[in-house]
Amino acid sequence: MANTGYWTAMGTTMRIGFDVSPLTHPHPPGVRRVTEEMVGALERRGNLDVIRLAPEPTADLLRWRQWELPRLAARLELAGIHSPVSAFALAGPGLRLQTVHELPWKHGVAENAGLRHRFWAGLAGRRAAAVCVPTELVARDLGRPRASDGGRVHVCPWAAASVFTDKPQDGTYDEPILERYRLPDTPFLLAPGAVRAKKNLAAILAGLAELTARGGGRVQLVITGPDTADLRRDLGRASQLGIGGLISTLGPLPDVDLAALMRLADAVLVLSTSEGFGLPALEAAACGTAVIVGVGSAPAEVLGPAAIAVDADRAASLADAIELALGSRGSLGAGLIERAAHFSWDRAAATVEDIWMNLS
Repeated sequence: MANTGYWTAMGTTMRIGFDVSPLTHPHPPGVRRVTEEMVGALERRGNLDVIRLAPEPTADLLRWRQWELPRLAARLELAGIHSPVSAFALAGPGLRLQTVHELPWKHGVAENAGLRHRFWAGLAGRRAAAVCVPTELVARDLGRPRASDGGRVHVCPWAAASVFTDKPQDGTYDEPILERYRLPDTPFLLAPGAVRAKKNLAAILAGLAELTARGGGRVQLVITGPDTADLRRDLGRASQLGIGGLISTLGPLPDVDLAALMRLADAVLVLSTSEGFGLPALEAAACGTAVIVGVGSAPAEVLGPAAIAVDADRAASLADAIELALGSRGSLGAGLIERAAHFSWDRAAATVEDIWMNLS
């Protein structure tokens, strides 16, 4: 393994490779976002010589990562390779920085909880020179010593992309998006990406059904994300609950449209049963919109007292939170925007730079 002290001694910029395979191969939206924003921030800052390492779109990721990356590390004389996921090149010269986004099996979630992920986050991860996690919750789940205690685990929070702000871009307006997506001009809740079982749409539907039973007025639920078997199952559940007419599914949206919907929404719900950070919660906060999260979750950690925290297993608790959000529209915005401002990709990149500079 290379000693990165060489770079300091020679007075040259440390050269690292950045695995950008999440941008060329299918990965969850959050992983793609983190990869794109982190590598971009590191490049803008210029304190590390960052080389993007990208496989061909048709390449087998396992083979590329374990056979091609070590050769690239040697040929490019890299001090190491930064992986934005838990898998990384085990062989070859240089150091390895691993990213662990979440450990879903710690929360009883089956998605992405197979043996391969457990291997990388567990046994294989101990071979990494440093491990980045986005929240204290993930650090606790990992259960390994922190860097501050002589260990290798560093908490490096993510951030919202610049498009997520409390005002639309100059010369544009948010309201036309309602007509574009055929949404009714009524109060609405937004559940971004709630198309996979772990996003806990079932709990959201139960809360909306409880709110409707109370006679709280018509409130629409807007869901973004691709069509999935989990989504279709939950839509069937909505029909059984008698609220099928209150649900709108929009499919995947470009960021500019998602940001507009977040600003227009009365509340954004992020109630995942397992989440390592919860980017949509922070994005909504940056837009100044009330955010409802689960008690003790990573999004609750990220937003702190600015969020409305609920017991997601209790429909009455969620209905109460929705009523609170509907009754306080606008009054929560300043605190949410202030909270979101604590997070930036520039700050995250600075943390990563410090990690690399201190590795030896």
